[in-house]
Amino acid sequence: MTQHTLQGRSEQEVMWFQRRGFLQAAAAWTALGGFEAAQAQNRSNVVQLIGDATVNGKRLSPQQAIQTGDEIMTGPQSILIFVIGNASFHVRQNSNLTVERGATLNAVSVLRLITGAVASVWGKGSNRQIVTPTMTAGIRGTGVYTEIFADQGGRSYFCNCYGTVDMTAGRDKTTSVSEYHQAYWGEVSPKDGHSLTPAKAINHTDQELEYLARLANQRTAWQISGKKGGKEVQSYP
Repeated sequence: MTQHTLQGRSEQEVMWFQRRGFLQAAAAWTALGGFEAAQAQNRSNVVQLIGDATVNGKRLSPQQAIQTGDEIMTGPQSILIFVIGNASFHVRQNSNLTVERGATLNAVSVLRLITGAVASVWGKGSNRQIVTPTMTAGIRGTGVYTEIFADQGGRSYFCNCYGTVDMTAGRDKTTSVSEYHQAYWGEVSPKDGHSLTPAKAINHTDQELEYLARLANQRTAWQISGKKGGKEVQSYP
């Protein structure tokens, strides 16, 4: 099992992919052809829903489809996993986000995270961002984990698990190129003159990203290369 550090999250949240219900749902999703088949057959793109979630203020059912332009909220002890186009998402409990529409109905242009946390895997594409109250990440094809820490005044955490990401926070900008977990804090107030600062890998695991990649018919960078390990951010941009 990949080593991970928990900070304000439970082991149960991080190990969601081990649940029997998810494994059955993921197998069924793959066997039925994934997102394109679900769209063609007018089926839901929700792979698994545990607990309560709302879409545009109305309670979400497992049979309902989530579309770009929707606002999503999850309740306590909830798990929501869904796929739109070539991107897959795991929304943790007590989260609030929108998936804004891109060039087509099935292309997410912006994932705007207001509260909570989400792990996501994105296929290749352009003009896409993840936006939090303290940072913006311009993403290409990548796997990432994003979390907002309300108990730290809304400080944002972002891990580029693999891929290329253009990071911006305050006046700081940098391009993160990662094959294995390169993480940052988006500070509420500048720290030592910087709004974008180094972070460790917390609250997510390799296996989470691997399962999300599989749902979107992809593989992670370390699955492709056959090796793990990378360079952590050692200094400010």
